[in-house]
Amino acid sequence: MEIGKKLKDARMKSGFTQEAVAEKINVSRQTISNWENEKSYPDIISVIELSSLYSISLDDLLKGDERMMEHLEESTNVVKSNQKLIGAIILNIITVILLITLSMFLPDKIYYLIMVFCLAIVSSAVLLYQIIRRI
Repeated sequence: MEIGKKLKDARMKSGFTQEAVAEKINVSRQTISNWENEKSYPDIISVIELSSLYSISLDDLLKGDERMMEHLEESTNVVKSNQKLIGAIILNIITVILLITLSMFLPDKIYYLIMVFCLAIVSSAVLLYQIIRRI
């Protein structure tokens, strides 16, 4: 069974409305609706609070929903996230250094430097995206 259906069933069995649950765990009613309709997934803290509120074990709530388990693993794996970020930073630095070094050996440097500048902007934007996504 999917997490959304489990959350909705547990809420109904506990006699809560979406508004009441949202108020108790400090999120919006729309957030509860999105979780129950699987438009988004709760974070691990919210899952723990919902488990406690509905008096259902985390095991019962989470088992059987592979997408939710992947979401929680991805969002809580700090080491893997840090490794990806460090890799992106190193790749960005190496790319810019290589491109600038290669530009010294080309006769038409102005066009190449423009390309290097554009690639540096793109790689920096990708890096910034990774940093923002991590936060």
